[in-house]
Amino acid sequence: MSVRALRYYEEQDLLQSERSAGGQRQYSDTAVDRVGLIQQLFAAGLPSKSVREVLPCVDSGTAAPGLLDHLETERARISRRITDLNAARDRLDVVIANTRNPPAHCDHTRH
Repeated sequence: MSVRALRYYEEQDLLQSERSAGGQRQYSDTAVDRVGLIQQLFAAGLPSKSVREVLPCVDSGTAAPGLLDHLETERARISRRITDLNAARDRLDVVIANTRNPPAHCDHTRH
């Protein structure tokens, strides 16, 4: 985890730290799990505003009005993306397999 990313998370109010007497940032024991969740949510394509809305739900177990609908919409978008990525992976598997073991009707040579 880069220092730059941690600072960005703090700037976006996604993560909090305390300062030591020497001015160094100190994070709670739960910060590692929180950073992992933040990274997963960003990787899934959620913008920082949505991540900021989700994190209190994770902490309290309750959602702000309207947030549940937004989360369900994001979940559906992620599911579609997973389906698309799986299809792309499957196509690549075929290309890889055909490249390693060309079908008889292919007349190219392996390199």
